[in-house]
Amino acid sequence: MPITANDPNRKSWINVPATSDFPIQNIPFGVFLTKDDIITIGTRIGDCAIDLGAMQQLNYFNGIELTDDMFMQDTLNDFISDGKKTWRLVRNRIADIFDATNPILRDNEKHRDIIIFNIHEVEMQLPVLIGDYTDFYSSKEHATNVGKMFRDPENALLPNWLHIPVGYHGRSSSIVPSGIPVHRPMGQTLPNGDTQPVFGPSRLVDFELETAFITTDANIMGENIPVAEAEDYIFGMVLLNDWSARDIQKWEYVPLGPFLAKNFASSISPWIVTMDALEPFRTKSPKQEPAPLPYLQQKGKHAYDIHLEVFIAPDKKEPTLVSKSNFKYMYWSMAQQLAHHTSNGCKVNSGDMMGSGTISGPTPDSFGSMLELTWGGKNPITLNDGSERKFINDNDTVIMKGYCQNSQIRIGFGEVSSKLLPAFVRK
Repeated sequence: MPITANDPNRKSWINVPATSDFPIQNIPFGVFLTKDDIITIGTRIGDCAIDLGAMQQLNYFNGIELTDDMFMQDTLNDFISDGKKTWRLVRNRIADIFDATNPILRDNEKHRDIIIFNIHEVEMQLPVLIGDYTDFYSSKEHATNVGKMFRDPENALLPNWLHIPVGYHGRSSSIVPSGIPVHRPMGQTLPNGDTQPVFGPSRLVDFELETAFITTDANIMGENIPVAEAEDYIFGMVLLNDWSARDIQKWEYVPLGPFLAKNFASSISPWIVTMDALEPFRTKSPKQEPAPLPYLQQKGKHAYDIHLEVFIAPDKKEPTLVSKSNFKYMYWSMAQQLAHHTSNGCKVNSGDMMGSGTISGPTPDSFGSMLELTWGGKNPITLNDGSERKFINDNDTVIMKGYCQNSQIRIGFGEVSSKLLPAFVRK
């Protein structure tokens, strides 16, 4: 089935600013609370939030097999469960309805008033009920930098890293949408030079520049997904700030890896950009040497050219750009991650989220964490207001943005923005 929604020549009767992440060729999916306190599934074109629940009630999806309440729910899980054919049919239909040449909704003022909201009139929610969350560790540059800092610089990568997409199981209960502040975590740390741990607020809170993909129901327990089919089970992507507490992590990670240093908060952008929308931006992954085992081998273009930026904004002050990276640097592709994840028969469900791991590039300005940007705090960053940062201070806001762009269109994710509050102590 062709992806007619991607036609780069298509224009919308909704005004779309030239620098918008959300032209008619994007059509992401999300969940929002309207000004009438109704939660609905929606999409976005330009600065307009579009109520897909209202559109369904007004029969704009006639001819597409959908349950009666498909878009009148508070999560996208059921829609994602319907699979790739339904996603494409719905996205193509939305593109047709909002095409500049189609008068059916354009000229119906009564329906427009019910369906279309200004983006500032709605409150974005978590787009899916995330049952399980896995975070990978798939940037060779990031893994090498960390290995150089904490282990032997000559053998920065652990022996398994070039053979498997390394990952760990995260905590879905602490994933929040953009705009929700997070608290500095409390935990055990081992101060330099001490032999006994102490308990208190983390002193080394960091961001991790990541993306994440959202899956559909992929398999039954015991069944693996071949790498050549894995992309069929990926609905779309979001931006992810996987907050980290480096001092807690350093003390706790042996022998089982990340735990409290990671599970206190993860922030995601609220619009899921579909893999169909990202199709024009496929590119080749880095060469993998040695060649992976056969179950992970793939040919063709399985990376995506997504420009990524990170800003730090002190309280009530302008943001400073601190990192510019790109998703195309990732050593392990999403398809390889999902194939490996299910290679032992692990069941993957609709709404599960898979983090990419920190996305670092080959140059110092493209590193995806403060740990790398300041090299463990040795080289502080100077912000636009003159203040310095080794890690993230209380009341700093971390903002991540991502977009794809070619000579014809720009497809973006908006942003994930979250403020770090002081540690919360129950009285």
